[in-house]
Amino acid sequence: MHLQLPNSWVTNSNNCNPMLRGIFSIKNIKLSTASSGRGRSFLFQHGLCGSASQPLEVFPQDIGWRCLTLECRGHGMSEIGPHSKLSIRRFTDDLAAFISELNIGPVLVGGISMGAAITLRLAVKYPELVSGLVVARPAWIDQSAPENLAPNREVARYLATYEPAEALLQFERSVLAAELASDAPDNLASLLGFFKRTPAAETQVLQAAIANDGPGVNRAEIAGLDCPTLVIGTERDVTHPIAMAREIADLIPNARFVEITSKADNVEQYRAEFQNALRHFTMEID
Repeated sequence: MHLQLPNSWVTNSNNCNPMLRGIFSIKNIKLSTASSGRGRSFLFQHGLCGSASQPLEVFPQDIGWRCLTLECRGHGMSEIGPHSKLSIRRFTDDLAAFISELNIGPVLVGGISMGAAITLRLAVKYPELVSGLVVARPAWIDQSAPENLAPNREVARYLATYEPAEALLQFERSVLAAELASDAPDNLASLLGFFKRTPAAETQVLQAAIANDGPGVNRAEIAGLDCPTLVIGTERDVTHPIAMAREIADLIPNARFVEITSKADNVEQYRAEFQNALRHFTMEID
């Protein structure tokens, strides 16, 4: 393992705080790191086929914490490495190695969607590294290939069958796309974006691997967590059912559940309420 200190600033269009970029190498795979803000470290992980800009856009500024993200294999500016290694388990182990290399544990960790699954697994399997947990818009509890990720598996199927432009056209014409346009337009927008993500072959592999995967933890282990926990959920989100968020909050002793405005209803309000929830939670962390 090797950590190269951040060496370049990148401006994020949704947040006036710039990101400081660096590289973390593990088993000859170069993973990109991103940091913004100053103060105590908050490891905040992105969702499937996302990047460090996703957690940064909902991270509150000037709260005495820095937002630190390790971009998972094949995400953001990170190398993908062997396709057989693409899993929530592997991403979690990479994050644990990163925390250990920085020698910052125990640390506040959190994530959105896939990032929530990664950090939930981290809290279960590496409790000595975690001082607090944020589970935002979870897409898994303990199961593999949950039904709510069936649309992601359809994206993978279309990309495996057609060239990206034709795959997009075929998906747009599908019954699934029509249903999502009515019920969950933000989810549909994310799915359509995957068809334009490059390289398409990597997107296809990631969608297939992760949407069929699971966090590899059980409900008893989740219920055994003993750290301050915030769970965030929204309505009108087929990929991240609010019932799933509520169930996780019910499982974890003394977890706090916060419902925020759906991105499908008001993106700016979603960001503001997400930031407010994090601001209040971080104030309570010792």
